[in-house]
Amino acid sequence: MPGLVEADDLGMYVVKMRGAGQGLPVLVAEVLVGEMGRALGVAVPELVEVDLSGEIARFEADEEVQDLLTASVGLNLGMDYLPGAFGYDGSQPADPEVAALVLWLDACTSNVDRTWANPNLLRWGGQVWAIDHGAALWFHHAWARKAPSADRFAAQPFDASTHVLRDLAGDLTEVHERACAVLTPQRLTDIVDLVPDEWLTPSEHLPTTQAIRDEYVRHLVQRLAAPDAWLPGAGR
Repeated sequence: MPGLVEADDLGMYVVKMRGAGQGLPVLVAEVLVGEMGRALGVAVPELVEVDLSGEIARFEADEEVQDLLTASVGLNLGMDYLPGAFGYDGSQPADPEVAALVLWLDACTSNVDRTWANPNLLRWGGQVWAIDHGAALWFHHAWARKAPSADRFAAQPFDASTHVLRDLAGDLTEVHERACAVLTPQRLTDIVDLVPDEWLTPSEHLPTTQAIRDEYVRHLVQRLAAPDAWLPGAGR
């Protein structure tokens, strides 16, 4: 349950709460996938850290909302609010190049949450904007219980048949080549370094925040190197 928050910079942000049911990995996925998309030229709203004080929940009348706010004291994720934006319904189709970039991004990060049931795209300012990437990078939800496996993620197929932009995207081979040229290991490291330490939870197998950061980079680098397993094309 995100909330619309006016911050002390006078900006309005749609805020994803750290205390929501899916926890901190969702906020991490928003940063990593959103900034990967931005690096490739996908329109993604500005992402910021929003520090919520415990005072914000004190006079909240709704008990459920109060519980969420209380559990979300500290750094949360804010996404720039796009006033007057419309949900994408296909009546103004995305440009094929934009469609290809978004489909590639979702396939690379294993984001299954961009279908006609839930497009997670907005029309604003003459552009198609990609939002809500919390369902991507599924692998990190298991890190508290088991050792990471970059090989498994690299080999995970992606079913593009229900993707909202599949019919507009065309062949993604050239997109993949361009993406690999942009998303170098150093660029990915820089993106991972944008995640606040307090959103990274050490575990038995990843005992430090630096170990967690290194593992994100390893997973993404190996995924990029194995397009035959997941890149949408004939039959996928």
